[in-house]
Amino acid sequence: MPGTRGAVPLPVTTNSSQPRDLTKEILFLLDTKPQLHTADDFPDVSQAEIKAALDRLASRQMIQYDTKDAEKVILTGEGQMICDEGSHEFKVWDAVKRNGRIGIKDLPNEVGLESAKIGQGNAFKLKWIKKDGDALVLLANTVQDKTRESLQEVHDTQSLENAAALKDFTKRKLVKIAKVITYTVQKGPKYATEIPIEVTDLTADMLANGEWKTANFKPYNFQALGASQNAGALHPLNKVRVEFRQLFFNLGFVEMPTSRYVESGFWNFDALFVPQQHPARDMQDTFFISDPPSADPPRPDPDAEAAMDTMEAPSKRLFAPASAPASTSDPATTTAPTNTSSITPSSPQDTRDYTRYWNSTRAVHESGAFGSIGYRYPWSPAECLRLVLRTHTTAVSTWCLHRLASNPRPARYFSIDRVFRNETVDATHLAEFHQVEGVIADFGLTLGGLMRFLEEFFGNLGISGLRFKPAYNPYTEPSMEVFGWHAGLGKWVEIGNSGMFRPEMLEPMGLPPDLRVYGFGLSLERPTMIKYGVSNIRELLGHKVDLGFIETNAAVRLEKD
Repeated sequence: MPGTRGAVPLPVTTNSSQPRDLTKEILFLLDTKPQLHTADDFPDVSQAEIKAALDRLASRQMIQYDTKDAEKVILTGEGQMICDEGSHEFKVWDAVKRNGRIGIKDLPNEVGLESAKIGQGNAFKLKWIKKDGDALVLLANTVQDKTRESLQEVHDTQSLENAAALKDFTKRKLVKIAKVITYTVQKGPKYATEIPIEVTDLTADMLANGEWKTANFKPYNFQALGASQNAGALHPLNKVRVEFRQLFFNLGFVEMPTSRYVESGFWNFDALFVPQQHPARDMQDTFFISDPPSADPPRPDPDAEAAMDTMEAPSKRLFAPASAPASTSDPATTTAPTNTSSITPSSPQDTRDYTRYWNSTRAVHESGAFGSIGYRYPWSPAECLRLVLRTHTTAVSTWCLHRLASNPRPARYFSIDRVFRNETVDATHLAEFHQVEGVIADFGLTLGGLMRFLEEFFGNLGISGLRFKPAYNPYTEPSMEVFGWHAGLGKWVEIGNSGMFRPEMLEPMGLPPDLRVYGFGLSLERPTMIKYGVSNIRELLGHKVDLGFIETNAAVRLEKD
């Protein structure tokens, strides 16, 4: 009958020409006794074959079975040889005993090269033989070959009670530990000696002649896995990045354009009040560009301006002044209200003077300015204009804050992108990683407000009860390291860095002295590693990433455990 399924034989490879129907054998054997043990009743059948037959019968409720996992000790090829012939040291001792005295150079001819190499040292340790000139002589007339006896025990029982000996034999590759899975089988509620025919399709003929009323339909297996889909998958870092971006957007932040990986020393260091002698500017910590070796002095960047205008547009529409009531004129001919808060290099509101910014930055380093005594060193324009792979996205934050100086106002910016450090690669460090950074500018900000905001921010990530530790940063004062309790590790771990940008960084831009700026940041890799249980960062990013892990990893919710 089309659309039916009956007792399909499950062939098992045997030496005979006729294949075995393992499912029938199991059913007939259960007819003679209440339960069977696969290790005793089917010792010659592999675990995969017996499991396939049991699952076929269990899906029809014809049998029930329990699984038992155990470990057994198995002899390797060398271990079996020792079990049959004796240990290497015993062979050496026996050769010396038979000859009375044997030359060291002649020993490999007697016992073989491997036994001579291994057995000679072991026989010395056991004080069975000793060296007499260039020959070997006996020390013990009778010996007990405990290695062979222990391996014979393994051969007979597939186990070894002496744990120290088992560890030693495993290290010497004389034995190996194998996992053994066996099954205890008994009759199920629908047991029979034959697998009944099951109908898999409901046809028009069955409905017409009434066969469907008595047909034995095959039940659906809702536990069966569907066919794997060869579809694309987001990288875990991208999934966590999406969660961070959504969090920032919910808190009213505007994303900064971060597409420029190469920065000048001015934006990456000098504008942040990082002295030119700082260790972070050494070749041991920073990647410098050789071609071209230097950048132009700071100047307008139309591409970055256009990108920033696009990113700020939604917030400008949200906070724009209320427009006049809608008229009844044709919408197609109505002119949209002008957004007066837009700042571009060509607009009259753009008051940025890059030459003054350059000179003010130089002054605050070299001789001091804006109430600061500076670092008081000969500042080098050539060092300032060296091109580097950006070491932090704070270089982008600096550009955005300088842009904000044309229209000082409360603002919130964030960025999530790649940065580069000349680090030694290990399980927790790479030469490139992703930095999550946030900047808040407003009037009258205080350190307490920063701490309160960080508690709210990390609370949205599922991290509460923060601790703050004073720290040093060239461009923030005060500065704080942020610690959170890691339940899995059972200790406090650093989860971020924060601080208030220094006046030496902000006032050369043209920002008013009473406009203060919070800055905070953390890496994207650390929360991703914690969420996905990754202990080695090289398994998360780089050429060693397992594509199977990328394709099968679950979605992430930062506020959920």
